Amino acid sequence: MVKQWFKSGSPWIWMTGGAVSISLISVIGLLAMIAWKGLSFFWPSEVVELKLEGSVPKQTVIGEIYDREMVPKSRLEAAGYDLSAYQDEYIERILVKTGNREYVDLDFRWILSTDIQSQTKPAAMVVFERSKNGNFYGYVERVIEDGKEVTNAPKERLVELVERAVDLNEEALDLQNGDIGHINYELERLRLKEKKYVLDNALTEEVLADLESQRAELRAEYKVLEARLFELRKKAKRDQVVVRDMRGELVTLPIYQVLDLWFPNDMGFFAKLGHFFVQSGKFISDDPREANTEGGVFPAIFGTVFMVMLMAVIVTPFGVVAAIYLHEYAAKNAVTKMIRIAVINLAGVPSIVYGVFGLGFFVYMLGGSIDQLFYPEAAPSPVFGTPGVIWSALTLAILTLPVVIVSTEEGLSRIPSSVRHGSLALGATKAETLWRIIVPMASPAIMTGLILAVARAAGEVAPLMLVGVVKMAPTLPIDGNFPFVHLDRKFMHLGFHIYDVGFQSPNVEAARPLVYATAFLLVSVIIALNITAIGIRNHLREKFRSLEH
Repeated sequence: MVKQWFKSGSPWIWMTGGAVSISLISVIGLLAMIAWKGLSFFWPSEVVELKLEGSVPKQTVIGEIYDREMVPKSRLEAAGYDLSAYQDEYIERILVKTGNREYVDLDFRWILSTDIQSQTKPAAMVVFERSKNGNFYGYVERVIEDGKEVTNAPKERLVELVERAVDLNEEALDLQNGDIGHINYELERLRLKEKKYVLDNALTEEVLADLESQRAELRAEYKVLEARLFELRKKAKRDQVVVRDMRGELVTLPIYQVLDLWFPNDMGFFAKLGHFFVQSGKFISDDPREANTEGGVFPAIFGTVFMVMLMAVIVTPFGVVAAIYLHEYAAKNAVTKMIRIAVINLAGVPSIVYGVFGLGFFVYMLGGSIDQLFYPEAAPSPVFGTPGVIWSALTLAILTLPVVIVSTEEGLSRIPSSVRHGSLALGATKAETLWRIIVPMASPAIMTGLILAVARAAGEVAPLMLVGVVKMAPTLPIDGNFPFVHLDRKFMHLGFHIYDVGFQSPNVEAARPLVYATAFLLVSVIIALNITAIGIRNHLREKFRSLEH
């Protein structure tokens, strides 16, 4: 009976189904864990006030409870703690985020439960999110508006003053990065233009006078914008708030450094839910701060999507043309077979090797040659002879090229030869047959290869570390300055951001939730790109299905 059951093949069907189920459960479980640990970071945690005395001097600690663990009593005693009065084998200790970095030694600290004399959650506790030095915890004592203390509803007025300061800071930042940045960009272009005239021995008095006239106009405009910038910053620095911290001392915080504030212990469920969505939105749309341990990841999202789209534009035509040549034109001989073997083997080359190749060939050789031919005035500062987004896209295009070639060849091989013969019999040329019949019918396979290429390219980090990605990019590859798309610029990437925050951060505990949040965001971006490509593939499949009959 059992022998017949095995011979029927049913066990292998069940084993295959079980393996697929286990794989799906594992993937879904992993994504759920990443999502939970990442998204929970944006939920407003309650802030506790702890009165400590015991193995530590009498003191008060205010902060968020991040973690709890049970530690063997023997290990703590070996570390120098006196726990003779406690009979338990294990002692609980909690990890507290205290904030207030400029006034405490550690942003995170472990506290033994045996040292906690009292634990409260005051409703008046406030959390200030600041542009630098992280969060600040304490009690609002006074609100000072334009040098005068606010006596009528100070907390409500404080929220309004913070929103005012944030708006002024954003306006100042937009002015600095927009109009003022444009003027600086144009001044640099004029400097390079003058240097080019010098190299060409074409710098006449008329040309020099014209350049100086343009500089004078730009500098006059710069002075007006600079005065406006200083005025905005002066307005933003007008107000302060006096806060009593966990040391019991009064600290004056400039409101222009405050990005947001909330009273976590006095918030209901819907208030916390609204705060969660606001913080999540800020994480997606803001720039990073504090060595990437605070703020958002918008430049990394933009850089990842832009680089992947640029890579897709490059790899698709090359991969399709190579596959068409190998399948439709190349002779069936040993050379063609060796080429196919080489293409397949390229898929197994470690990605870091592609990065070294991209650095040596694209950046130093090709980019350096472009600088010598077209940008001699920029020397010794390189333009294209330095890592940038174009070289990253080209490197990943070569890395994913075998995937596109193999997938396209598989699609071409599934097209019946009768279709080709019928088209040729009706008088079409081979080129017309390829363009009007073969390629449209193979387009779903081409999109499948592109989907696989995008999925791999979006998650690659090692080669990008050599050919373009950086920790902090001052500007995006696209802006309002001519030629608007700057392929020579370095960029940020979500994969590298995860590596940098997780392994290069000076504050590991603060960075840990951001690692999960960024990882979940990277997976979401890859899924969004793949869903878009799959939608296009399905549309093409339905559009050209009639050609199969």
